[in-house]
Amino acid sequence: MYIKGRLPATLGIKLAEANPVMTFVTQGELMKWTLVRDLGLQRRGEVLSWIDKTPFLEGNEIVANLYGRLSAAAKRRGRPRQPNDMWVAACCMARRLPLATLNVRDYQDFAEHHGLELITA
Repeated sequence: MYIKGRLPATLGIKLAEANPVMTFVTQGELMKWTLVRDLGLQRRGEVLSWIDKTPFLEGNEIVANLYGRLSAAAKRRGRPRQPNDMWVAACCMARRLPLATLNVRDYQDFAEHHGLELITA
C-alpha cells in the first residue's frame, strides 16, 4: 500500500518483491499525518492498519551514533540536513538497507558522501 497515491509505476515495479519496513521516524510522521488530515474514519483506519502491519526499524546506539556523524559531516560541508531525514538515513545505513524514496534530493548527500543506497523511480 502506498499512502498518498503517488507511487510511480517504475518504483512500484522495483518494490514489488520487497518486504517493506519503515523507520521509527516514518511511523511517527505517518501517525501525525493521519491526525492532521481529514481522512475520514475508513481511510484513517486503512492507514493505521497498514502502519500496524508494517515492521519498523527502531533507533539504537548505532543509529544514534550514525545520526551524529551524518549531522556533523553535513554541517562541515555547509549543507545541514533536516533531522528526520538524517534519522531515516541513519536507520537504513545502520542495517545496510536501501532506502526507497521519492525525495531523492533530501537523501542524495547521504548517498553521495556516505554510501546510502537509494531506490528511486
